Amino acid sequence: MNSAPEIVLAMVAHPDDEVLGAGGTLARHAAAGDAVHIAFLADGVSARGDNSAAAKRRAKAAHKAASQLGAREPRFLGFRDNRLDSTDLLDVTQAIENIIAAVKPTVVYTHHAGDLNIDHVICHRAVLTACRPLPGCAIRRIYAMEVPSSTEWSAPVYSNVFVPSRFVDISALQKIKRAALEAYGEEMRPSPHARSFEAIEALATWRGAGAGLKAAEAFMVLRDVEP
Repeated sequence: MNSAPEIVLAMVAHPDDEVLGAGGTLARHAAAGDAVHIAFLADGVSARGDNSAAAKRRAKAAHKAASQLGAREPRFLGFRDNRLDSTDLLDVTQAIENIIAAVKPTVVYTHHAGDLNIDHVICHRAVLTACRPLPGCAIRRIYAMEVPSSTEWSAPVYSNVFVPSRFVDISALQKIKRAALEAYGEEMRPSPHARSFEAIEALATWRGAGAGLKAAEAFMVLRDVEP
């Protein structure tokens, strides 16, 4: 992490994606004094036919998880869950542009382009469009994260494979990430599901081992500008 405070935005599709993919990293940013913001495109439950009570529980969980990570109050953009492919990309992009204008981030975390979940894919495309590197753009770094039960479930087409090149040490932050995941207890699954506590901890161990660390989160670098 840089010594100067950063303004960090995790722009993701659904509540829980931010913790699954970057919970330890966001907690590390917050611990370093960076301002951490989280925004969600959709509620993550309405596509299942769940009622508004489930969406309210999911939003409440998002607030609790953000508190565990040391992040600011999360923002909800209200798009239809798992139907972003039927929404004009311009509408999604402009909503993200409004978040960027309000937050003015220097670092952005979002989804990998090759995820199985269509909302993740649209989020990735809209984020890159909203964060295009125009003169005077404050965003210096953009990273794509992996989300268990979406990234690794996608078809293994070479152009869609998640190939990380940045590894963030979260060895000292495993308990914080676990607490944030526990806020989303309704979304967790029993082992050996990819979205079980055991699988997520195993992934952190595996990513750490690949970088000589006890535990890590891995990212693809989409932009890295040194002014």
